[in-house]
Amino acid sequence: MQKLTLTRPDDWHLHLRDGAALKAVLPHTVRQFARAIVMPNLKPPVRSLADAAAYRDRIIAAIPAGKQFEPLMTLYLTDNTSPDDIVAAKASEFVKAVKYYPAGATTNSESGVTDIRRCDRVFEAMQQVDMPLLLHGEVTHKDVDVFDREKVFIEQKLIPLKQRFPKLRVVLEHITTSDAVEFVLATNNIAATITPQHLLFNRNMIFKGGIRPHFYCLPILKRETHRQALLQAATSGSPKFFLGTDSAPHTRNSKESSCGCAGCFSALHAMELYAEAFESADALDKLEAFASFYGPDFYQLPRNTEQITLTKTTWRIPDEVPFTEAGLVPLWAGNEMTWQMV
Repeated sequence: MQKLTLTRPDDWHLHLRDGAALKAVLPHTVRQFARAIVMPNLKPPVRSLADAAAYRDRIIAAIPAGKQFEPLMTLYLTDNTSPDDIVAAKASEFVKAVKYYPAGATTNSESGVTDIRRCDRVFEAMQQVDMPLLLHGEVTHKDVDVFDREKVFIEQKLIPLKQRFPKLRVVLEHITTSDAVEFVLATNNIAATITPQHLLFNRNMIFKGGIRPHFYCLPILKRETHRQALLQAATSGSPKFFLGTDSAPHTRNSKESSCGCAGCFSALHAMELYAEAFESADALDKLEAFASFYGPDFYQLPRNTEQITLTKTTWRIPDEVPFTEAGLVPLWAGNEMTWQMV
């Protein structure tokens, strides 16, 4: 196959940051995707409908001239979020979900939820108005190994949550384990996003030839058996799994430091990375549905009608792209790719 034409995809998990950073990274997403679920973990977080409306306006103002893109907004769940906040967000029609971060789990998650049971009134309201809940599915207890955080979250938090609110639509984001795959397949009203890094790499990549901070993300890469389970899920044709890059831009110096930030920047070449992963499983025929159909179906939105084209050609991922006051290193920088979007 030398050419791959797909319905224009959407990114169902994206970090755009704000200000100059937003203006630097948004064009990469707009080039490939028609819509994106935008994460609310700014400083300060996007906690209210007014916050979401203002952030949406800033994103729209940063869209390159002549390009079409729709930001799908989310609210940042806190211990103080109220049912009224949910009703107002649903009525707005531009807020599409609420994001749960365990306090301290990842970048800018300090304002996250301290105890998921404290949010039951909010979850009841979300279930009633049919507002999806997006989960960063990890526990943050110091006694839980970083490689086990997702598995323990499912056992201790997610299973009880779904028992209490069986009709609540949930997205378990950036899944990393076979445990997550099995739970999603066995449970009603739940779907999952999968990132390119978790499809392409296992945890050895973080330490290949030394510490490689640009492969460090949260949830962290897992062992090869889990990567294989994710690849099988993504290419299975199950509508429960769809594209979410979790592209998270950090400056080179904030990654390459004594305490580097978690996150992989993949917005530059996301569709090429997914094509590499699906081709490795001899499943390019399954890529369009994963990237373009199952996400909008879950969010009850129309599928896009435009198309994109990838061609079979060799090119090299740049070592760095411009970004605010410092450079930004793309995922797998310096590697040769065999698919390219035209």
